[in-house]
Amino acid sequence: VCSHRIRSCSSIRFIKSKYVCVYDKSALKFSHQQRLFRTSAVSCGQIVQFKLSDIGEGITEVTVKEWYIKEGDSVSQFDSICEVQSDKASVTITSRYDGIIRKLHYSIDDIAFVGKPLVDIEIDASKGVASEEDVVETPPMSHEEHTHQEIKGHKTLATPAVRRLAMENNIKLSEIVGTGKDNRILKEDILNYLAKQTGAILPPSPKAEIVPPLPKTEAVPAAPKDKARKIPVPVSRPIAFSGKDKTEPVTGFQKAMVKTMSAALKIPHFGYSDEIDLTQLVQLREELKPLAEIRGIKLSFMPFFIKAASLGLLQYPILNASLDENCQNVTYKASHNIGVAMDTEQGLIVPNVKNVQVCSVFDIAVELNRLQSLGSAGQLGTSDLTGGTFTLSNIGTIGGTYTKPVILPPEVAIGALGKIQALPRFNGKGEVVKAQIMNVSWSADHRIIDGATMARFSNLWKSYLENPASMLLDLK
Repeated sequence: VCSHRIRSCSSIRFIKSKYVCVYDKSALKFSHQQRLFRTSAVSCGQIVQFKLSDIGEGITEVTVKEWYIKEGDSVSQFDSICEVQSDKASVTITSRYDGIIRKLHYSIDDIAFVGKPLVDIEIDASKGVASEEDVVETPPMSHEEHTHQEIKGHKTLATPAVRRLAMENNIKLSEIVGTGKDNRILKEDILNYLAKQTGAILPPSPKAEIVPPLPKTEAVPAAPKDKARKIPVPVSRPIAFSGKDKTEPVTGFQKAMVKTMSAALKIPHFGYSDEIDLTQLVQLREELKPLAEIRGIKLSFMPFFIKAASLGLLQYPILNASLDENCQNVTYKASHNIGVAMDTEQGLIVPNVKNVQVCSVFDIAVELNRLQSLGSAGQLGTSDLTGGTFTLSNIGTIGGTYTKPVILPPEVAIGALGKIQALPRFNGKGEVVKAQIMNVSWSADHRIIDGATMARFSNLWKSYLENPASMLLDLK
């Protein structure tokens, strides 16, 4: 009976009855336990459902934009699983487990819901299952996914993936200023730090680069200064007439725009417009462009506009504030996180440059290059698209002079920049001269900002741009 029982428990070995007869009861029990242990060690892997966790910002559903793996692929912890897009940002989901992908629950462009499985992963049952479900490389994160490190008496918050990135680049987390919630360090903070550090030590070599210039910049040759006026070229797109109406759901960034603009209509907008003579700034930029290109950065006018706005906000902090829903409290923001409206294939997005008040013009140019590259690729993270305190929209890159920008809640002001035109103007001697003129249109929340404040801020911003050298007096 004992021999039969042991054979039924394990097919790995066969124990003859004559050996069993010499064992006492305790020995037989020990042998039986050993065989159960050996059997479990060679059992098949365990299938776990890898679920989409809460990625914050009230997001309940996302669109699957790209799979980085397929069924049968092996993955390790922190490997990218897929890219999803919410109505706020694109997010990369990374694996929490080591194992083999057994099933993809969604196809490209399917809607995935928070708390529902993304993939099934077969893991080694002997290693157990981690308590966390998945890791999102862009904030905000749940508290269970944070890891803490005690540095100089305070805790530094960062995900394992961010810590690994810092370790690979020999970066001390204590040197990084986190821009996430509770000052947690994000992947973008590491990349920004790398870009700034590289820019500070790069030798003046044409091969040196911090962020590669946009592909369009490399492909388009420099045009002569005396070129004729540009003629708009229509975009060539295939036109298909189906003869039937088509209904599509509002998703992605369009969905975010619906929510934001609906809230913006509740704000009483005050408009103010002016023109700026950028003749001196145009000359200055032409002198600085080659120096920036040596460092691998495309220098546009936008970094100057942004920095001048930040200097103006130091004098008029009410424009860098927010008003609560009940209109009872005004919060003055310490950081100047200035947003830049961008037109992309995914729609209108407004990433922002963080902490402009402590950035140089070149620092801002580096960050703009990064944001523009990610925006064109549709890979901007949540941290890039949230936390803005003031916005500039450069509508002049497409055309037009004046517009009526709409405030992005909870911000209280926004500026729209027109195209730069060569126009005749009178100088101080009454002579007609060629001037580089740009028009600007401001909108402000008239509940807390009056016209005089907006006009004075605009005049200060204008003075910085018309006399770029004056900015040196207030730079910190």
